[in-house]
Amino acid sequence: MTPGDFLCRMKRDVIKKEWETAFFATFFIGLVIHLPVMLSDIPNHDGLASMYFDQNMITSGRWFLMVACGFSSFYTIPWLIGVLGLFFLSLTAAALVELLEIRRIWVVVLTGGLLVSFPALASTFAYVFTMDGYMLALLLAVLAVLFTKKYRMGFIPGAVCLAFSMGTYQAYLSFAMILSLYAVLMLAAGQGSVKEKIKKTMSYLFMGIMGAVLYYVILQILLKVQGRELASYQGINGMMSGGEAEGILYAVKEMYQDFFAFSVKGGVMFRDIPSAAACLVLLLAALGAAVCYVRNRKGWKNPFFFAIMVIILAIFPMITNVILLISPSVTYHLLMRYQWILIPIGLLAFAGRDNGDAERYAWVEWAAFGAAFVLVFHYAVADNIAYSNLEKRYEKTYAYCVRLLDRIEQTEGYYPGIPIAMIGQVSDEQYPATDISLPVTSNLIGLNGDSLLYTGDNYREFIRHYLGATLNIQPAEAMAEMYYSEEYKAMDSFPGENSICIIDGVMYVKTENYNR
Repeated sequence: MTPGDFLCRMKRDVIKKEWETAFFATFFIGLVIHLPVMLSDIPNHDGLASMYFDQNMITSGRWFLMVACGFSSFYTIPWLIGVLGLFFLSLTAAALVELLEIRRIWVVVLTGGLLVSFPALASTFAYVFTMDGYMLALLLAVLAVLFTKKYRMGFIPGAVCLAFSMGTYQAYLSFAMILSLYAVLMLAAGQGSVKEKIKKTMSYLFMGIMGAVLYYVILQILLKVQGRELASYQGINGMMSGGEAEGILYAVKEMYQDFFAFSVKGGVMFRDIPSAAACLVLLLAALGAAVCYVRNRKGWKNPFFFAIMVIILAIFPMITNVILLISPSVTYHLLMRYQWILIPIGLLAFAGRDNGDAERYAWVEWAAFGAAFVLVFHYAVADNIAYSNLEKRYEKTYAYCVRLLDRIEQTEGYYPGIPIAMIGQVSDEQYPATDISLPVTSNLIGLNGDSLLYTGDNYREFIRHYLGATLNIQPAEAMAEMYYSEEYKAMDSFPGENSICIIDGVMYVKTENYNR
């Protein structure tokens, strides 16, 4: 069999039309939305130190990230990483369509559109040096649930997929858990005895427990092999013990509060009247589909379905924020909120199911179609507003560093290699904020703000990579004694006349505000 024969046979006998449509629709829509950032080399603050990064993040619990990001090399190559990331995400869309049993082509296309347009992906593109690895982790999280659903012993390969997904990026655990809840809900709505449904439901629980245990065991082994310990970043070193430290009830309260605060006031799910109306219409369409199910399939005779639905609705906010139980001190970034897109996707999938009375309830499908289309467009516009601001941040940072470098080199007493101590923040008194995108990007981490400069390391890396100069910027400890001194307080902020001075052989550069 030639390669051509093999591909033709796969297309004819294995690959379903919905998978193919989901893959190409997601990839094409993704290119249209994200091409500006893929064709640019615009870093964010973290990206400045990751022009080349081996991704060995085992101290953050991400023991598989090094392998996941290795396909594109450890260099930051936005175009290659973007294509690989969209490839993995397109496979994820195909797996998601199969998992949610989506058969109607318009639902398939809009599901891919929602997945690839949600601003959490734009925020991930801002951290492009890990983007392909994260998208592989997302694919593995979806496959974990799909294998569990499709096969009798599927929870075993599902657990392996979940472990490697968490070993790449732990935040997608919630993605897998939400999909498991949806699968259980559809299982409850289907045919079969309650005993069989409970048995299948337990397989999702087995998959989750086995996957988490496998992840943790591999993590501990690799930490021992490398002689390292978990870092304190995002409370990862308190993993598995956070509930006891903070109190389970307090953590649960925080999970519910965070869920509703982000969903309603986060400015990401919707930010204006049209997008809010689209979310409402999509919800009403799903409710209409539920009424249709009860009416045409005598759903009132299935109390197990309603019991499962009530339980899922009650615990859903906790599942969405499950990372708060594992690590209560975590600070949620938008990268960690990708699972929120499963809310409109789930509503769309439910509204687009075959309800047995297509003519009578055609309004449900039209409403779902229009609402989902509006959301995809809304998210795509937000993504590109954010990318526009990211480019402006780079340009403003470039102009600022050109002036700063010139002043440093022209300061009397300067010589190449002189120790330089500085604080990273750019004075907003000397340089007022000019970011006009905040109504859209306020919660899009990595894409908002005016500058890429927050630490002395940011200055060093930006000037090194984009201005071609090497400055001997000292670690933050070098500022410890000088920072609270009267001499430092009396200095101007750059570009003030005395914003740069040399004391005891060390050049001090003050960029922050006069009044800290």
